[in-house]
Amino acid sequence: MAMVMIGVDPHKGSHTAVAIGPSEELLGRLQVRACASQAGQLLEWARAWPERTWAVEGAAGLGHLLAQQLVAAGERVLDVPPKLASRVRLLQSGNVNKNDPNDAFSVAVAALRSRGPRQVSADDHAAVLKMWAKRHRDLGRSRTQAACRLHAVLCDLVPGGTTRDITAARAAKILQQLTPANPVAAARCELAAQFLEDLRGIDAKIADARRRLAAAVKAHGTSVTSVFGVCPAGAATVIGDVVHIWRFTSRNHFASYDGTAPIEVSSGNRKIHRLSLRGNRRLNHVIHMAAITQIRHKHSDGRAYYERKLAEGKTHKEALRCLKRRISDAIYACLQADARAAATASPGGPGGQPGNDSCSSAAGSHPGHRLFGSATPGPAASLRPGPGPQHRKNPTAAAGKASHSAGPARARRAAPLAAVTVPPGTAAS
Repeated sequence: MAMVMIGVDPHKGSHTAVAIGPSEELLGRLQVRACASQAGQLLEWARAWPERTWAVEGAAGLGHLLAQQLVAAGERVLDVPPKLASRVRLLQSGNVNKNDPNDAFSVAVAALRSRGPRQVSADDHAAVLKMWAKRHRDLGRSRTQAACRLHAVLCDLVPGGTTRDITAARAAKILQQLTPANPVAAARCELAAQFLEDLRGIDAKIADARRRLAAAVKAHGTSVTSVFGVCPAGAATVIGDVVHIWRFTSRNHFASYDGTAPIEVSSGNRKIHRLSLRGNRRLNHVIHMAAITQIRHKHSDGRAYYERKLAEGKTHKEALRCLKRRISDAIYACLQADARAAATASPGGPGGQPGNDSCSSAAGSHPGHRLFGSATPGPAASLRPGPGPQHRKNPTAAAGKASHSAGPARARRAAPLAAVTVPPGTAAS
């Protein structure tokens, strides 16, 4: 029997599935309510097509739970980006009305015709890192909001205001020196005291999240933290978003994903490349912070590379972009080294698919080839960027605000269901 593609359009309240054949002919349609029996109903309905593949729109977002339930049941599940499905719907001829069945049909067609849809795998330790990295980012945004509120109230109490870089200790000292002259000032002092308590609580939560992140990254055994300027929070963000490095066929593909590869806008004899604003902006931010950290430390090879680019006539931003691309290549090499170590430790496991590294190996991007010098060492026992006297005097200066930790790359470590909705269509064999 020919393979059947089942597209799923997930929602908070319901999920719509459409089955199509190799020629995109409609075979069946089903809508189930989002409940404990959702996966069981879909599997029971799809039993008519033994050779089937599921395509879930946004399997890393709204469809994450359903996709994981299907994977746990032993099904093959593909992740279809919502943009890809919307483009298929836009280019379709005939019925292009926006509704759940048409959306599910577009998802199935996109998965059937796409060259390389990402296969969904069961959540592993990378999901833990992704959750704690998101928690750290959310707390950072909450702290910025609380600090801005506190700063605004202090500016109404202190003539000339205060510095923007507000801390709980500095704010407490300012409040202790204030004597309210009237009820309005007293109310502002009380409000500032409450904002100060909020800030202290968020600071404590951020410290706890950092400890958990550091422990989770250490348990993962990644070598990404050996890249100079990448802290445990940055490494957790990278691993949580990449998940499997074999998704990327080369370091150029990875650079396009994280937005460090320029976009070509050439036409005719004009060959022009522009700054890319595409890609994963979280990964781009991690790489940007690592580049800034390297530039600020004169003993790092990243600073030497940056200065060489300036000497060649490049502007600050152009040299920074070159440095970011080099860091992207180094991170890609570390992730590939981690995947190879995981494959050696547990052959055939989900982490044991190193992918095609022919391009990066030929270019010398493996950490062992010292692609980026001592500023981005490979998975080694030492994190020191160089044997220079400056670094021996202050071994913690190279970390800046980012804390580094590394070690040898080591191996990564449906209930009974009830019917809810009658299918609007019947399956055709």
